[in-house]
Amino acid sequence: MKSAYVFLAEGFEDVEAVTPIDYLRRAGLRVVVVGVSGKTVKSGHELRIETDATIDEVLPLPLPDLVVLPGGGLGSKNLSESREVRTIVEAMLREQRMVGAICAAPAVVLGGWSLLVGRKWTCYPGSGDSLKPAPLEDRVVVDGNLITSRAAGSAEEFALALVAHTAGEAIANKLRIGLLAR
Repeated sequence: MKSAYVFLAEGFEDVEAVTPIDYLRRAGLRVVVVGVSGKTVKSGHELRIETDATIDEVLPLPLPDLVVLPGGGLGSKNLSESREVRTIVEAMLREQRMVGAICAAPAVVLGGWSLLVGRKWTCYPGSGDSLKPAPLEDRVVVDGNLITSRAAGSAEEFALALVAHTAGEAIANKLRIGLLAR
């Protein structure tokens, strides 16, 4: 069974976290919601989520097939300050495993760690203007093992792209039809 970690840091954007969690679980992946700042994490809109594990609990485990970095201004900043998250994400990219990031996370987290060099990517408008290469304006960008997306409004498209690249296009299409997604 394919597996995924969705990292939650204080201030995460609700829909950018919950939509991928839901869709990946519907697709049959074993999704572990990982608290970066503890077992209970509060979103930017005061939603509290009890995570499945903390970052310290998953750090020594084998890498999953996919990691997801939800956005949100404060959430992205807090993710970027985690040495443990950085260690896992760098290992994922090195091993050609899937990494997904949405909203401010591509620019603030991946860009802040210089992991976007030579990549095609997108992010929330304005959050990656100082980075090279510049972000694209597409709602979702897939560049090999990196999937990025723009904002909460593209969370469903982002989640379906994650499903397509981990569980397969047929499962993504089945979800799309069943959920009446675009």
